[in-house]
Order: sequence, then structure tokens, then C-alpha cells
Amino acid sequence: MTGLGDRLKEARTAKGYSLDDLQSITKIQKRYLSGIENEDYSMMPGAFYVRAFIKQYSEAVGLDSDEMLSLYKESAMHEKLEEENAQLTPPMSRSRGLGNSRLNELFPKLIVALFIIVIIVVIWTFFQKNASNKTGMDVEPDNPITMDSNQPPAGNTDTDGGASGDDSDKEETTETDPEPEEVVKEQALTYVGTSGEDSTYTLTDADEFKLKIDTFGDTWIGVQNENKEELTTQARVMKNGETIELDVSDVEHVRIRVAVTSFADIYVNGEKLEYVTDKSPQNIFIEYEK
Repeated sequence: MTGLGDRLKEARTAKGYSLDDLQSITKIQKRYLSGIENEDYSMMPGAFYVRAFIKQYSEAVGLDSDEMLSLYKESAMHEKLEEENAQLTPPMSRSRGLGNSRLNELFPKLIVALFIIVIIVVIWTFFQKNASNKTGMDVEPDNPITMDSNQPPAGNTDTDGGASGDDSDKEETTETDPEPEEVVKEQALTYVGTSGEDSTYTLTDADEFKLKIDTFGDTWIGVQNENKEELTTQARVMKNGETIELDVSDVEHVRIRVAVTSFADIYVNGEKLEYVTDKSPQNIFIEYEK
């Protein structure tokens, strides 16, 4: 425990907020807020949401979000190092016990397998011997074939020289099983939550991540990746009727800063993003789960 949960809980109590009050303020589910206070992130949907929820919680109770996120990173790194050490130095006695246990389990199975193989070999030898004896008994002596000189050759039984018999060919038809239809996944653009000017969404089941921003009035637009690098030529005021198109398939998430939301439409792979709030300015965070 790094003290992150205790500091957040103390700040919430000092503000006079209950978990239900904080849920109404941050739009974060109560069970996630309780998990953050207990530093138990097992029920969280992902590391990105943990960071986002801690940031929203900190701002709601008046704490420095960067400091709280640093405490979370220290806790996550400590747990990771403990797991790696446990995996690298397993107890010797336990390893030996597991080896002996596995050998004891495999030995009876090997005996049964050998017994089955012996039975199969005996049965196969028996049938091979019977088959050879039966073949020898069914052999008949060759009889000489005699030809009657007065008998017309086979196949010329009519006077017109036509061959008798059925000359029709039989064609075999084969049926092929229909190929299974390929299941096509549809992308999902899901709203997660809102805190202040920040609204968070997730993009799942998408092979690519392409943005398109159309403006219907003069509004400031900026697009950044997770490293806060500007993805457009520069953040600027876009005029009425301008369009930005970006392929951001190689990023983990983007932040779109919109000064006037009523003057800008955002499309993700052709799907229009619905603003949950009409607040201006507004930051739209989109997490791309590949």
C-alpha cells in the first residue's frame, strides 16, 4: 500500500462527500471508487481507466492529480517486481515434489498404453495370418481357354458390325460442403465517463483508427497522442467548412481539444461521435484497444 487510497479517502471525507456523492460528481461507478480507496484494481476494465479514474477522483476532492498518479505508478511497479521475483525463485522442495508427483501420475498411464499396444499388435498379427490362409484356400487351378473357330468374335454379335453392350458412361457427382461464412466484427465506440472538461470513450473491435473532424463555424481544434505530441500540423482555429482527416491507428489514445463543440463534428472510422455534454471547451479522450 502506497497511501494513495488513504489520502484520497481523507480528502473525500474532509470535503464531506460520501461515495454516492462522488459517484454523482465524477460519473464513475461506486465500486470503482471503492476499489481505488482500497488500492484494489482487480475489477477495473484496464490500466488506462485506472489512471483516468484516479485523475478524476483527485480533481474532484482537490488533490494534485499528477502526485496521485505517481503514487499509483510506484504501487504498480512494486507489485510487478514482487511477481517477477516469485517467478524467478520458486522453492526447490516444491519443484521436486511436483516432479515426483507428475512421475507417479504418468507411470500407470504408461503401463496401460504399453498394454494396449501389445493387444493391438497381437490382434493385427492374428488377422494377417487368417487372411493369408484364406487366400491360399481360395486359389483355383488355371483352366485352359479354348476358342471355337465357328464362334464370332466377342463384340460383333450383330450383322451390322455393331458392338453389343451398354456404352453409356456413369458420371459421379461430388458434393462440396459450403464454406463457413466469415464472422465480421463491428467496431464499438463506447462512452466511459466525464470529469470537468474531459470526456472519455473507448474504441474496440476496429482494424484501424481514422479521425475526421468537420467544422461548421470558427472553432479552435487540437489533436494530441498519449505523449502529448500534436498530430495535426499545429493546433489552430479552423474556419467554417474546413475538414481534418487523420490516420491514428498506431497510437494508444488521442485527446481532441474542441473550443466550441456545436461547431465541430467528430467521426471515428466513419461513425459520428455523440457528445454526452455540450460543455465548451471540451477534451475528448478516445482509448484505442487493438
